[in-house]
Amino acid sequence: MMQLNFFVRNASPSEFYTIGKIMVEVYSQLEGFPSPEDQPAYYKMLANIGELTKKAHTELIVAVDENGKIAGAVVYFSDMNQYGSGGTATSIKNSSGFRLLAVDPSERGKGIGKLLCEACITRARNKNQKQIIIHSTESMKIAWKMYVKLGFKRFKEIDFMQEKLPVFGFKLNL
Repeated sequence: MMQLNFFVRNASPSEFYTIGKIMVEVYSQLEGFPSPEDQPAYYKMLANIGELTKKAHTELIVAVDENGKIAGAVVYFSDMNQYGSGGTATSIKNSSGFRLLAVDPSERGKGIGKLLCEACITRARNKNQKQIIIHSTESMKIAWKMYVKLGFKRFKEIDFMQEKLPVFGFKLNL
């Protein structure tokens, strides 16, 4: 089988629906993560992920193969006041963040998640940010391991509860 190359760029509005479907599929399959029935507003936000790009300093970054097939996506915030999670992360200055990383289940194991994270890190460095802030949960074991390998350290000061779900903060100093 031929190995495809993947490219990272900002998503176009025509891709928002497909990315939203991938987001809902990925998050609803996480073991121990709230279901669409448990947190309908969260899943509505995932399904309508492109709406986040209407906020200032917010990009929906997509990884596509050479045929244009979407392999994964992440939302990057060059200003934490747009980050939109619970807890105190939105008050952190001179920092970027990313949330809502999802890789199409059929594309896992190809380095797509790492590629998307590296795109966010590059954007933050290009803006001369001091750090990147992210959150993860125990349900996101694969992503959690990847973040640690990329150099992210636990940042307990920004942990919070999303209803009954503990959400854990991380930061990468740049």
